[in-house]
Amino acid sequence: MTFLGVEWSILIPAFIAGILVLTTHVPLGQEVLKRGIIFIDLAIAQIAGLGLIAAHTSGYELSGWQIQLVALASALTGAVFLGWLERHFHDALEAFIGVIFILSATGGLLLLAGNPQAGEHLKDILTGQILWVDNTQLTLLAVISAVVLSLRYVFRNPKNNTVFYLIFAIAVTASVQLVGVYLVFSSLIIPALATRRITSIKKRTIIGLSLGAGGYFFGLLLSVVWDLPSGSIIVWTLAALGLIVNWVNRKLPY
Repeated sequence: MTFLGVEWSILIPAFIAGILVLTTHVPLGQEVLKRGIIFIDLAIAQIAGLGLIAAHTSGYELSGWQIQLVALASALTGAVFLGWLERHFHDALEAFIGVIFILSATGGLLLLAGNPQAGEHLKDILTGQILWVDNTQLTLLAVISAVVLSLRYVFRNPKNNTVFYLIFAIAVTASVQLVGVYLVFSSLIIPALATRRITSIKKRTIIGLSLGAGGYFFGLLLSVVWDLPSGSIIVWTLAALGLIVNWVNRKLPY
């Protein structure tokens, strides 16, 4: 189905995937910003990506659910390790997160060394394949999003931060395979930054979700119309809308 030269049958599933990602990432991003662990999302997303690369380069024929399981196991292991680091090295946690991120990123490069399709694998991990999402992936993402939101409700104020990291790892594992590392980070941090001055959690979440939805919609539209990489243009669209929302919030009394 086309309208104004746009293939909406491709765009609509991709937009739904973006909305599902935002339902978990907007509230998680607010928590990340509050805790001051901004780069935990990059680290866990990259660990999940490393697990995916390891699964693809293992030499075994892995099915969809097995690849998901490898990525999830990788992210959960990373989350447990980050929880341990926070308990024992809290004063240097951000530095350790940075080291974990760079080790995971370069580990992926090492695993792909000599692979003729290495560039394509890296591109998929970093920018995702949101335009090619199918109904099975959407269903799985919807189920995981519901699980994450339920866990967030049950463990609203966990005494052990490792619980938060584990929930975070589940959300990131599901999203990084569809939207990539860059969009995972942007979906978490940009709405949270743009709405940080709003005191009402409910209002902050609604505006953050609206900002994210606008970023995904217009980014996807521009990527199709101008034939640009979808993940990259969505990041820039989110950033542009984030600047506008932040400017408006600075003018409003809270």
